[in-house]
Amino acid sequence: MMTKISYGLYVVTVRNGNRANGCVINTLQQVTSSPERVSICVNKADHTEYMIRSSGEFNVSVLDEGAQFGLFTRFGFATGRWENKFYGYTAPRAANGIPYIKEGACAYLCCKVVKTVDLGTHTLFIAETDGGEVLSDRAPMTYAYYHANVKPKPVPAPETEDIGEDAERWVCNICGYIYEGPLPEDFVCPVCKHGAADFSKM
Repeated sequence: MMTKISYGLYVVTVRNGNRANGCVINTLQQVTSSPERVSICVNKADHTEYMIRSSGEFNVSVLDEGAQFGLFTRFGFATGRWENKFYGYTAPRAANGIPYIKEGACAYLCCKVVKTVDLGTHTLFIAETDGGEVLSDRAPMTYAYYHANVKPKPVPAPETEDIGEDAERWVCNICGYIYEGPLPEDFVCPVCKHGAADFSKM
């Protein structure tokens, strides 16, 4: 039932000292119009959540229907704890010094946190808007549009001999591709190009 609820997709970016980070979220919402305030909800497992709590500010870019899958791969399929998500990626900085996404986004907002709410696995940040810009007139991307048009479709596993119901089956945690048989250590998903570490045994 939850997958039938559609919402937008966004990249929330943050800067703490010299370190910039960001992650894909689907929880941006306007909560008041005077003052202009928004809320976002970020998983505590995301390094971005820690950086927002530490710095008290963030930017959020509204992704549009022109956003490419590589943007989701960069900001949604890796952790900023171990990877510099901005390495080799050119992003302009807003007046607050925090980068924002320009290519594949139709707007961005600069935000200052005014309240946090602990939701157990996630933190809800309520923030006042403090700038931003409309970047294009392209339609914002919805979660439904992403699944229908951007995310690669699972590809059936290559045909093999009938290996029976008890055979090993592995599913890619990123895109849903299913591999049958013992999973080689150096296996790379043919759909999203993630390695064996991102597969779970079914």
